[in-house]
Amino acid sequence: MTETGRPRADDVLRVEVVPSLRPIRLLRVLRRLRMNKLLELLLWPDESIFWLLPALRAARRLTGELAPRAIVVFMMPYSTGLVGTMLSRRGGPPLIVNLDDSLTCSDMHPHFPTRLHYLMARGLEDFYVRRADATVYVSETNLQAVRSRLPDVDPRRFHLVRYGADSAEVAAHVSESADFEIAYVGAMTGWWSLIDARGGPLKDIYAAWSRLGRYQRTVLDPRTSSPAFIGRAILQATYEHPDWKGRVKLAIHGNPYPAELVSRALADSGVDQVVSVAPPVPHDEVPTLLAGADLLFLTLPGRTDGSRGGRISAKTYEYLTTSRPILAAVPHGENWDYLADKPGVWLVEPDDTAGMCAVVAELTAAKFAGQPMSVNRAQLRAQLSYARRADEFATVIDAAIGHRRGT
Repeated sequence: MTETGRPRADDVLRVEVVPSLRPIRLLRVLRRLRMNKLLELLLWPDESIFWLLPALRAARRLTGELAPRAIVVFMMPYSTGLVGTMLSRRGGPPLIVNLDDSLTCSDMHPHFPTRLHYLMARGLEDFYVRRADATVYVSETNLQAVRSRLPDVDPRRFHLVRYGADSAEVAAHVSESADFEIAYVGAMTGWWSLIDARGGPLKDIYAAWSRLGRYQRTVLDPRTSSPAFIGRAILQATYEHPDWKGRVKLAIHGNPYPAELVSRALADSGVDQVVSVAPPVPHDEVPTLLAGADLLFLTLPGRTDGSRGGRISAKTYEYLTTSRPILAAVPHGENWDYLADKPGVWLVEPDDTAGMCAVVAELTAAKFAGQPMSVNRAQLRAQLSYARRADEFATVIDAAIGHRRGT
C-alpha cells in the first residue's frame, strides 16, 4: 500500500495506491512565501501525516479482505509507521518496522527545528521499536545506538539487513578510452557551498530566521558532498605529471540540480576543466557507466566535530559488485568501517585532497603503463545480491511471526 505510484496486480504482488489528503496548494503557497520555517515547526513527523487517515481506512479494509500473516512498514516517510502500529495492536498481525535510516541518525538528520522536535523524533523511534515484533536497520551503528537506550527491549527483535545490489546487472569492464576516467553515479548536494555569493541584509535576516531555535546535533561539511576536493586532487596530479593534462577527468552522472547552479559552482571552485556533470540516467544504464570507468568515486559529507556517523551510502554496494577500484572519501564511521576490509578500496577523509591525489596518481600511472587495475569481487557479489538480502528479510518476518506467537 502506497501514497504514490500506479496500481497493479499480478500473481506475485498487488499494489494498492491510496491518495493522500495533503493540502498541496496550501503547502505550495507557503513555500513560495518563504514560510518553510513554519512548516518545519508544525508538520510532524512529516508531510505524509496527511496520508494517515486514508491509509488507515484502506488498510483496515485490506486486512479484512486478505487476512495477512504480517504487516511490514517501510520508512521513510516516518508517518507510515503510525498506520502499521494501529493495525497491529489488539491481537492483529505481527508488525515488522523497517526503519532504514534511523529517525535519530545524525548523518541523515544533523539538526531539528527545535530540541523538542528532536525529543519527539527520538520518542517516536522508541515507540516504533517497542511496538514492533521486529525492527530492521541498515546501519549497525544506528541499530546499536537505539538498542543501547532501550535495554528493556528484547535484543532479538533488532535486525540488521543492509542494502544490496543486483549482481546479475554487473557488466564486464568495457572501458576503451585512452584517458583515465573517474565516475560518480548519484546526486551531490553541496553545490551552493562552492559558490562565492555575498548575501544582502534581507538574505542574512532570512537565514538567521531559518536557524532560529534550531537544535544542532552535528555539523556536516557540505563542500565534501561536491566534486571540489577530488577535482583539486586531479588538478594536482596532472600538475605533477604534465603529460597527463586533459587526460584525467571525473564524470558525475545523476545530477538533479539546475545546470546554471552546477556550472557556476564548478567554475567558482576552479575544477570545471576536469569535472563534467550529467543529468540522471535510467537505472538499467548504471552498470555500464560503472563498468566503463577506471575508478569509482564515493563521497559523504564530513563531520566537522570528528564524531562517528551511522550513514552508509547505497552506492557502496553497487560499486562493490563491479571489478573497478574504489576511492571512498568518507568520514570515520559506518561507511568507513564497512569498506575497510573490502578488496580494491582506498579510504581517505572527505577533504583529504593529498590522499585523493596519491590514489589518482597511482592508478593513472598503472593504466598509462598498460596495467589498469581490476579487482576480483565474485564472492562479495554473491553476498550483496538482492536474493541474499531477500532471504535475510524473510528470516526477519518469520522471526516476527514467531515472536507474536510466543515461539
